[in-house]
Amino acid sequence: MRRMLPNICTAANLFFGMCSILATYEGNFFYGSIFILLALIADGLDGRVARALGVASEFGKEMDSLCDLGSFGIAPAFLAYSFCLHNFGTVGKVAAIIFALCGMWRLARFNVNTNVVHGFFMGLAIPAGGCIVASTTLLFDELSIRPENFGMVYPITIIIVAYLMVSHVHYPDFKGDGEKIFLAAKILALLMFAAIIFFTLQAPVGGILTAIFSTYAVFGIVNSLITLMTR
Repeated sequence: MRRMLPNICTAANLFFGMCSILATYEGNFFYGSIFILLALIADGLDGRVARALGVASEFGKEMDSLCDLGSFGIAPAFLAYSFCLHNFGTVGKVAAIIFALCGMWRLARFNVNTNVVHGFFMGLAIPAGGCIVASTTLLFDELSIRPENFGMVYPITIIIVAYLMVSHVHYPDFKGDGEKIFLAAKILALLMFAAIIFFTLQAPVGGILTAIFSTYAVFGIVNSLITLMTR
């Protein structure tokens, strides 16, 4: 039973991912978003449980990647398409497909670079990318905002997030032994976080979650740019 616990957490990840897809299919974007965020919690538990019990295995690692693709690659892509991207015809379809494909690429690259890349994440982690889609959808749904009213902003943003997952932008893992974190990046992240919270006071849950994941995505870009400029 002890060996099964981490795999149960991993399976819960995909369980919530499937729940998200089904909720989205039924037009319930609130739960479509919430289930992706619950999948993130399950995803964070499996590795910790495996290490705590001393039962980490290669089987569990492969299982984790497969579940991540479903919950943070396919489910968010389907959510984004159903919520807004379908309004943009072929462009919307392409954006959704690109998101899922980049998620797959990100996972594959992470798996083969596990013993090479240390102290940082190369590219935006797929759970963060998926949760950007989920949290913003939750926020827009709470505020009754239709992103298609702002032209091509939404599909372009989805493609940018997808690109960040396969980019070489260094995202700190906050373990203290990796990428140097610059004060300027911290200040900008804090200002951005505060601004999002301020403008989304009417939807505190969606606002806070959007602020967390969006700020992290931008933080990595800024910190990487400062690193390049200081070299």
